[in-house]
Amino acid sequence: MFSINQKNINKLTALGMMCAMVFVSNYLRVTMPIAIGGRTSFTLANIMCCLSGLLLGPVGGLASGLGSALYDLTNPAYAAECWITFITKGIMGMVAGFAMRDRATPMYGRCTAAAALGCLAYYILYFFKSFAYDGLLLGGLTAATAAAALVLKIPASIFNAAVAILLSPPLCIALRKALHQANIQMP
Repeated sequence: MFSINQKNINKLTALGMMCAMVFVSNYLRVTMPIAIGGRTSFTLANIMCCLSGLLLGPVGGLASGLGSALYDLTNPAYAAECWITFITKGIMGMVAGFAMRDRATPMYGRCTAAAALGCLAYYILYFFKSFAYDGLLLGGLTAATAAAALVLKIPASIFNAAVAILLSPPLCIALRKALHQANIQMP
């Protein structure tokens, strides 16, 4: 079996790998301006954020939050809110990780439910951030106008969540199987 040090090295390596995957996947995005309240994006990063939680458990939230926050720091349009991204995307991965209790033998249904819960937690926080921070605080909008701006973000949000919920479970299962066959223990 593995020694304590080998397990810690595997955990740290997996955490760094998923952080890098989240960071890179943030570049796969289409940003669109919206009439009220700024911008919205179609992005593939949510797949990796959910996958971090599915593979690593709650500590996967650290990879999803840190990878997304590091991306924000490389883009002037998002740099000022990197701390918010760290929290919201981190909670997405953490919730998916908590919901995925048995990571050693992942089942498609359990992975899908865990990814859906991670997305739900994220989008609750994302819409609150869009309303309070982007709309009221930065945008100076009235509460009614800030709430109306949220409606414009729904199509991209549904697309992003659906893609993450559909694609992260089969990726998790395939990666777990490949890692098991390679005799690599995941945390």
